[in-house]
Amino acid sequence: MSAQGGPVDSAPADRRDPGAADTTACATRAELLDAFARYLDLQRGLSAHTVRAYLGDLADLLTFLGVGEADGEPVGPALDSLDLSDLRAWLATMSADGAARATLARRSAACRTFSTWAHRNGMLAADVAARLRSPRADGRLPSVLTPAQATALLDAAADVAATAGAATDDDAAATTRALALRDRAILEALYATGVRVSELCALDLGDVDATRRTMRVLGKGNKERTVPYGGPAATALEDWLAVRGAVAASDAGAALFLGARGHRIGPRAVREIVHRAAARADVPDLGPHGLRHSAATHVLSGGADLRSVQELLGHSSLATTQRYTHVSAERLRAVYAQAFPRA
Repeated sequence: MSAQGGPVDSAPADRRDPGAADTTACATRAELLDAFARYLDLQRGLSAHTVRAYLGDLADLLTFLGVGEADGEPVGPALDSLDLSDLRAWLATMSADGAARATLARRSAACRTFSTWAHRNGMLAADVAARLRSPRADGRLPSVLTPAQATALLDAAADVAATAGAATDDDAAATTRALALRDRAILEALYATGVRVSELCALDLGDVDATRRTMRVLGKGNKERTVPYGGPAATALEDWLAVRGAVAASDAGAALFLGARGHRIGPRAVREIVHRAAARADVPDLGPHGLRHSAATHVLSGGADLRSVQELLGHSSLATTQRYTHVSAERLRAVYAQAFPRA
């Protein structure tokens, strides 16, 4: 590593992040990760998923720099000599190991966020990642279901909900039926609204307006948006809410969707629900994000404009939503090939 000068004891007071006066005392790896986590959560307002990802990226970078996980491992020497070439070497190592471009892009973003924060708080002599470029994303979307496949997935979930627990009439059967109705409601809600799995898990009872058929969603960066849903999702939600009490623990609170133990459901459980439903319906395997992509693709193919789809998905940039235009182009080519005599 090339030296960047001696340790930096302080940063100009007017450039420090509010409430971060103690960050120059981050002498160990654990203290640095903890301070960075507080910044991402309390000041940047990033989602829990993004915070975990960025912390993992920083931890991996520290290991690459020789700062191990042992208690009391100092970070000062590594930060004092950190420069742009170190960051590029770290990314190059991951690229050689086969990391996807999307992963490299996220890790580059984590580096830039950390570097800017550390420089402002006197832990780096310069913002060493300011000129770090992210690999260009390939723009490919994961596989999406066709409308017919999406219908098959949801119909299969409805069939399971209609027959679950029918053999007996006891508390166990009531719980089985309630969970099947919950699964159906989750699948309908994911597809009808295109929300992220973290957004779905965070929904409370008060976020659903059954009269207007809308949900109030808190997305990335604590940005709130309202998304509509249709008749089938409305029916599924109504059926689930009618039996929610059979699952709810005494301290379940206002969570809309509950896990098997009666508390707010987590993303992992939702992913398992989607995977099971795809296998049962004999459609291509996908997770909650695949349902989100399917919903966006079908809305756009149905004639919605990009700006409306952007609002539905909660994208901060229209460029992100534009990735879905390739589907419409493919549909146009198919129509052209079928209808034009000299295609």
